[in-house]
Parts: sequence; C-alpha cells; structure tokens
Amino acid sequence: MALESLPKDSIMLLSFVNTRLRDDGIDLDSLCSQFDVSKDEIVKKLDSVGYTYNVELNKFI
Repeated sequence: MALESLPKDSIMLLSFVNTRLRDDGIDLDSLCSQFDVSKDEIVKKLDSVGYTYNVELNKFI
C-alpha cells in the first residue's frame, strides 16, 4: 500500500496513523513497513500541518 492508498486528507492520515500505532502496538518504522510506505513521506505530510512524531510517546503530536 503506497502513501496514495492511505487517507489523502492530512488530518485523516494523522488519525489513521496514530490509531494504528496505538492499537497495533507498533512503532512508526513497523507501520511504514507493514503498509509499504515511506516514513519520510508520512513525516513530511504530517509536518506540513504542524505534527511531529514523538518517539517516546509513539505518536504524532
């Protein structure tokens, strides 16, 4: 699944990613591997709307 297959709206992507990180108990690298997407693309897209990945909390804040 490429980034194009994930929610296009940045806020919906934020919700999707944070939910999967929480519910699946995985980190961002594992999520990106699972969905075959670039970590840099997700980070860049969510950064564009003011969210950054917090490793300690394992979510975008």
